[in-house]
Amino acid sequence: MSINSNNSNNSNNNNIKNQDPGLYFLELARASSSTGVEEEEEEAPTELNTINSSGGFLVVSPDKLSVKYTSVNLHGHDVGVVQANKPAPVKRLVYYFEIYVKDAGAKGQIGIGFTNETFKMRRQPGWEANSCGYHGDDGLLYHGAGKGEAFGPTFTSNDTVGGGINYASEEFFFTKNGAVVGAVHKDIKGPLFPTIAVHSQNEEVLVNFGQKKFAFDVKEYEAQERMKQQMTIEKISLPPNASYGLVRSYLLHYGYEDTLNSFELAGKSTVPPIFIAQENGFDEQDIVYALNQRKTLRQLIRNGEIDAAFDKLRNWHPWIVQDDKSSTCFLLHCQKFIELVRVGALEEAVKYGRMELAKFFGLAGFEYLVQDCVALLAYEKPQESSVGYLLEDSQREIVADTVNAMILSTNPNVKDLHCCLHSYLERLLRQLIACCLERRSMNGDQGEAFHLHRVLNSGTHATGC
Repeated sequence: MSINSNNSNNSNNNNIKNQDPGLYFLELARASSSTGVEEEEEEAPTELNTINSSGGFLVVSPDKLSVKYTSVNLHGHDVGVVQANKPAPVKRLVYYFEIYVKDAGAKGQIGIGFTNETFKMRRQPGWEANSCGYHGDDGLLYHGAGKGEAFGPTFTSNDTVGGGINYASEEFFFTKNGAVVGAVHKDIKGPLFPTIAVHSQNEEVLVNFGQKKFAFDVKEYEAQERMKQQMTIEKISLPPNASYGLVRSYLLHYGYEDTLNSFELAGKSTVPPIFIAQENGFDEQDIVYALNQRKTLRQLIRNGEIDAAFDKLRNWHPWIVQDDKSSTCFLLHCQKFIELVRVGALEEAVKYGRMELAKFFGLAGFEYLVQDCVALLAYEKPQESSVGYLLEDSQREIVADTVNAMILSTNPNVKDLHCCLHSYLERLLRQLIACCLERRSMNGDQGEAFHLHRVLNSGTHATGC
């Protein structure tokens, strides 16, 4: 299909001039320069905090990974309590730590749990508000009150007991000798510290914050939690052609005509054949617009044939390249420069830069990319430099997406330019991300952060929310 853009009406063109879709992709190109920056990893507990503890009732070993109760308890508040040196990390599915009871001492009044930073360091975890603890002498769970509730078995010498936080289900859970004892709702917000308590003579406990292998298989537990989430998602009923329609609209939007034809052929061969109903919520004619031209231009840009792409645009859609200082022309000129560097034609790249890129020096929003392009000339191996991102295929895709959006914007039927920027599938994914972020915000920013690119690149299901 070939539709000449000369039929576009003047009012639509004026609207586009006032709202240049190419500016969006210019910002996208700017953002792509920092995509390699990894998210800062949270600090996790590594040892016990000897400064904030009830030191008069316990002795912490020099390695800060074991405690012993050395006094004789005379009162209920003569508890030896010590927290970890850091709160439990929150940007993950599960946090977990363990203790090994080396000696249960006189009464086995050992507790394990989580407390906040204002916790009174003379009380068992769970006896005060904003704390939770599993106790060895009676097997009870204490959850912010002086009275415990039936929970699990007691634990004593040679037992390994663990405490964890499941951020997905918003629960504390506890284990004994590698098996889950039980879980309880986590209604405490804010930073929570892994906490150990000893309360009778000669009680001695070793702590493992992950330096050694846990008795409990945390990885398997996480896998089971993810499977639960996936099963919940899979129970949601969807029309059989819903995903088909989304993928089809994506291929149409970006001009992947050949892939679209193969996709439609595959759909017709299914039993029963897949058809797109009219109520899917979009006007297909808007994204079929100039499909063959958009396909051709995308292929040229992805192949680095920028001069040929310019020629086609001047012939098919001259308005798009009429303003030689537009964001679209700028990105095309930059890509031409990049392609010259890619093939080692450095002298030609310098001449081209002086002729075309120099026009954009000093213009707000353009100069940073000009500087990065020119910086390619300074490196013997530009692919390995800080501006090497410009030589990646993703940069060609940004330019191709810019041209694709500009052509769609010349359709006289287009009422909202934002529709030219993203396909229906991408808008749905943006909504998914927004919902995941909102859900995490409502949980006090606790739990795994949702990163769509990480999920897609890992090949796993998007079960983060």
